[in-house]
Amino acid sequence: MGSHIHPTAIIDPDCRLGDNVDIGPYVIIEGNTMLGDGTRVDAFAQIKNYTSLGKNNHIYSYACIGEGPQDIKYQGEETWLKIGDNNKIREYSTLNRGTPGGTGVTTIGSNCFLMAYCHVAHDCVLEDHVIMANGATLAGHVHLGRNAVIGGLCAVHQFVRIGEFAFIGGKSGVAQDVPPYILAAGERARTYGPNLIGMRRAGFHRKEIAAIKKAFHIIWANGAKRSEALEKIRQECSGFQAIDKFVQFIESTSRGIISKERSEENNAEG
Repeated sequence: MGSHIHPTAIIDPDCRLGDNVDIGPYVIIEGNTMLGDGTRVDAFAQIKNYTSLGKNNHIYSYACIGEGPQDIKYQGEETWLKIGDNNKIREYSTLNRGTPGGTGVTTIGSNCFLMAYCHVAHDCVLEDHVIMANGATLAGHVHLGRNAVIGGLCAVHQFVRIGEFAFIGGKSGVAQDVPPYILAAGERARTYGPNLIGMRRAGFHRKEIAAIKKAFHIIWANGAKRSEALEKIRQECSGFQAIDKFVQFIESTSRGIISKERSEENNAEG
């Protein structure tokens, strides 16, 4: 099956199209762009300069992919948006290129699902299998680990990192780092415990899940010093890759990690 390009589509001659692409009505694709084999772009979508897409991506109607960053320091320099394979980017989503002051590249991995009205700002990194629900918004330089899930209408502060298999509940504001395998939610997001359902669905061994549960209680224990808590985790929960990643993530944080949800009793006292 060959490519299908609707006659109303406008495609710059400097766009490189792979095989078996499907370009719908009134699509605009600018120059210095690359679309891999099997990519589909639906009606009225736009793909801007300095954007590359891998294979089998589906860009839905009215999405705007690769627009310049929303950064007042940006002066039109060449920066890029690079997207992997097998991604779905739904209606009205906006994905911006990087900035010279950042990495210069906004990166989307493979097998990600960005639902309608999502926004990915400049210099963000989304690893593989990320899900962003409707209206989720990432500020600049945000890093989402693989299999992270961002609920609808969430807002993530610039430079925040969210670890792999973390789950952010809908309508949350995330201003600090969320370690891997953690569930967080709230107007100012707090953690409510490990993402047990997500880990079970992903096939984590029960012993590894138990180790993450124990590590969670140690790191967020009342009054525990961070360095002492991490050392205790190494001593009591070691032997699992998930624990290694959990500890390394917390050790490398620059914004600090989110707080634990307070109990009803503490809320009443406050």
